[in-house]
Formats: sequence, C-alpha cells, structure tokens
Amino acid sequence: MAFIDSTVVNVALPALQSSFHATLADVQWVVESYGLFLGALILVGGSLGDLFGRRLIYMLGVVIFALASLACALASNVHQLILMRSVQGMGAALLVPGSLAIISTSFDEKIRGQAIGTWSGFTAITSAIGPVLGGWLVEHGSWRWVFFINLPLAAAVIAISLWHIPESRGATSGRVDWLGALLATLGLGGLVYGFIESVNLGWRAPLVSGSLIMGCACLILFLFAEARVPSPMVPLALFASSAFSGANLLTLFLYAAMGIVFFLLPLNLIQVQGYSATGAGAALLPLILLMFTLSRWSGGLVARYGPRLPLVLGPFVVALGFVLIAVLSVGGSYWSTLFPAVVALGLGMAITVAPLTTVVMNSVSQDRVGAASGINNAVARVAGVLAIAVFGIVMVNTFSYRLNHMLLHLSLPPGLLQEVQSVETRLAGLPIPAGISLATSAAIRQAIAEAFLFGFRVVMLICAALSVASSAVAWIMIPNATLQPASSRSSP
Repeated sequence: MAFIDSTVVNVALPALQSSFHATLADVQWVVESYGLFLGALILVGGSLGDLFGRRLIYMLGVVIFALASLACALASNVHQLILMRSVQGMGAALLVPGSLAIISTSFDEKIRGQAIGTWSGFTAITSAIGPVLGGWLVEHGSWRWVFFINLPLAAAVIAISLWHIPESRGATSGRVDWLGALLATLGLGGLVYGFIESVNLGWRAPLVSGSLIMGCACLILFLFAEARVPSPMVPLALFASSAFSGANLLTLFLYAAMGIVFFLLPLNLIQVQGYSATGAGAALLPLILLMFTLSRWSGGLVARYGPRLPLVLGPFVVALGFVLIAVLSVGGSYWSTLFPAVVALGLGMAITVAPLTTVVMNSVSQDRVGAASGINNAVARVAGVLAIAVFGIVMVNTFSYRLNHMLLHLSLPPGLLQEVQSVETRLAGLPIPAGISLATSAAIRQAIAEAFLFGFRVVMLICAALSVASSAVAWIMIPNATLQPASSRSSP
C-alpha cells in the first residue's frame, strides 16, 4: 500500500487537475505532501516500533493509512486531498520501517539477506506497478479508485498480521523524540515549499526565502538536538560506521535520481510521446519484472562477493539506463527506444537494492534495526521529495529557455507570445491558445514538445551523474569484506 501510493498518483495527475481545476503547484503538492510526511516521520516510526512493539506500530500505521485513503477518495477539493495525502504519509511512516524491522528480527544472519531480498522485491514491484494500476483505474473508472483500492488491502494486512506476526521490541527502553520529529518536518517542509514556490514567486519573494532559511535552520537545529536528547530518533553514533554512512549517502544520490524519473517519465510518455495512461505505466513493466525476479538472487550477493562489488556495479548500470532515456526523441517503437533503458534501470536497481538494505541492517546492533530501517527509508523518501522539488526547478527553467528561443523564430504576435509564456510552468501540458491557424498551432505544439525533451534530457543526464556518484561512494566507503550483523560480532 505504502509503496504503491508513492507512485500511483503520478499518472492520475492530469485527471486530478481536470477534476479540481488545480494549478501546477497544487498537483505537485498532491505528490509531495505524501512523500514529505513519510520522509520526515519514518524516523519516528522506526523508534516507536523499537519502543512499543513493532507489530503494534505497524498495524496502527495500516489503520491510519486506510482511513486516510478513504478520505482521499471522498475529497471534494484539492486542498482536502493534499491534507489527507499528508495523513497517508504519516500512516506510511509507521508501517514501512515496521515491516523491514519485523523481517530483520525474524531471521538469523544466514538467511536474512535472502529474506530482505524478498522484501525488496515486493516493495519494488509495488512501487513500479503503481503507474500501471493508476493508469488503468483512471481510464476505466475514476482517479478516486486509486485510493479506494487500499481498503481491502488494509483489511487483509491486518488479518494476516494478527495471525502470523509475533510481537518484538528493542532491548533498551527510551523516549519518543518528538522534538526531533518536529524539527525534521519543519526543516524538510520549509525547503520543499521554498523550492516549489520559487518557480511561481521567484527566489527573492519573502515567502520563498523565508521558507528556505527556516528549513535550513530547523535542519541544523535537528542535528544539535539529536546530539543532546537522551533517546534520539537518529542516533548520530550509528554514522560512525563507514558502511552505514556510505550506504545512506549512496541511497540519497540513487533514490534522488529514481524519484524524479518516476515523476517526469509519465509526463513525457503521456503528454509528448502520446501514450495512454495505462500504456505509460505498462512501459515500466520490464523494470518491475527484473527487480522482482532478481531481488532474492541479489540478496545473496553480499555473502558471496561482499557488499562493495554489487553496490559499485548496480548504480553504474542504472546510470547507463538514464543515458539511454536521455536520448529519447518523439516517436519510434517502444522496443527500440524505451525498452533498453528500462531494462538497464531494472537490472541496475535489482543488483543494488537488496545488498544495500542488507548492509544497512547488518551494520547496526540487533536492538537498533528499527532506527536503522527508519533512517535509511527516510533518506530514500527525502531524496525523492527533494529531487522533485529541486529538479522541478531545473526542468521548468530549461523548458522555458528552450521554448522562448524557439517561439522567437515563429514570429508570433506579442499578445499570443505573452499568453503562451504566462503558462510555461505547465510544461508539456501547456494549453494551445484558441483562435489561431492550424499551422501556427502545430508549430507551437512542436516547440512545446522539443522544449520539454530538452529539459527532460538535462535532468536525465544529471540523474546519470548522481548514479555514477553512488558507485563512487560505494567504492570509497563500503568495506569489501562481507558484513556480519553487529549483534553477532564478538565483543572487544
């Protein structure tokens, strides 16, 4: 449920915008509000599970998520939807780290890698199946069914949890770090708000600059608070481990790249390439199949080769996939254009995800697996949230630059030129002005498509660079020796 809802809404954004007559900032917040609260509060979710019981907090998250999904489906305006998406994120922040912590405490180190690989496979397949499911529901029903579908899933999860999952807790007691949670949420929220609104208001607007300053200040205070509170949700001592620090830095770079491609690629396929909503989601099926079928195999790579090799090779293959996506043009067969790129992305992520997760969980002691899970998941979610906000600025600016350059060569009347430029932030969804000739309309459409592809290529090449940086981090910071869980290491 949590991972589907990270991606399912993307292909439904055009329908949402039409239904609520929403602005671009509104639909951005539909995506970002979920990721923001998931990323900030997932840190609390891991700690709450360690303190009060992992199964209890996991099930509480499922209930909150299901009720928020119902409210999303019944929303009467976009502001209600954004609010309920935020509550969804809070529920997801409880259930996501709980699921991984439950698995990590249920298997010994000999088969934990394969168990985590299976978990990674299912989270990967649900993340990627979201666009397919969302597109199909939008085309054959309504965008509201994107949220209704969570209700029967939640009922099944609760029943299975009560029947099969034993309760477990951390070995040490502590307090919930509410101060840290507040500072993290305000810090991330301030940054995301400032980045998103900078496109409309400009960097010098007091609301934008004030939000960015507040966000940076809160994150700095967050670090000071975590160093001083008795039970921090982010124990800074964990980062003394080179493997743990390197794994999280790798996660930040790689998931930032993947986060923006899941946001922009459906827009490219639907608005520029002419795919249907279902077709755009189905285009990612090779990525799903590769990650699902290879995740269990890749979970055993750490035991066989050590963690460094797969974590160097995997992101490098992902970088190749981004380069192949960057050279896409309008038209052409799916099999000769997008398919090789999606295969490269899927293969690279399949090689990376399970070994990466295993390194994170094996680099801490058994009673801190909840906190470690929360930190790594938080880094992954925050990376995606910040990528959409930051690379969205890059996309809008490069699109605007290229479009304005091309429109000048069309010799449009000043009034028509200004009308087009006033809605540039809609990117490829920019409406064509009424009352113009067919030839002029076609020329403007061509300019919009080429401008979108120009910005899209710039962003994809940045993503390729981030993936290569992930490989470099693994080479420098991840030890080559096979990691053993901290609890199984002999005491000094």
